[in-house]
Amino acid sequence: MRFEQAVAILRAFEQEEVRYVLIGSMAMAAQGLIRATQDVDLFIDPDPGNIERLKRALHAVFQDPSIDEIDATDLSGAYPVIRYGPPEGGFVIDLVARIGSAFGFEDIESEDLSIEGVRVRVATPLMLYRMKRDTVRPQDRVDAERLRETFGLSEDD
Repeated sequence: MRFEQAVAILRAFEQEEVRYVLIGSMAMAAQGLIRATQDVDLFIDPDPGNIERLKRALHAVFQDPSIDEIDATDLSGAYPVIRYGPPEGGFVIDLVARIGSAFGFEDIESEDLSIEGVRVRVATPLMLYRMKRDTVRPQDRVDAERLRETFGLSEDD
């Protein structure tokens, strides 16, 4: 994913007042830990009004009628993740409303950072660590260890 694409998405989210938190490897990059990625992970408030704002924001960046298929009901359902692949290809946007019973939107600790003049809600290093430390995916465990070491977090945090 090109940096400019990510900034365009985040700028549109700011303009539409979408309630979201940047998570995953792009959030780590915003916190200073860079690693390659082909996706943008966003924790989204599944409120129907917020999902309508999200769709308007995505339409401002991508000329893609499939954006209209994104539905708040899906994000509030049993599988609360939608993977959107813009027509330009090469990357995906993961919209996450809940991770099992461990994390919902209101559970995500975040802070405002500025990226290219855009206010971005980013998961805190501690939150990223908590989200990654107990997963089965090897890359998440590596990320968790980097977060723990870089930010002086304890394994019990």
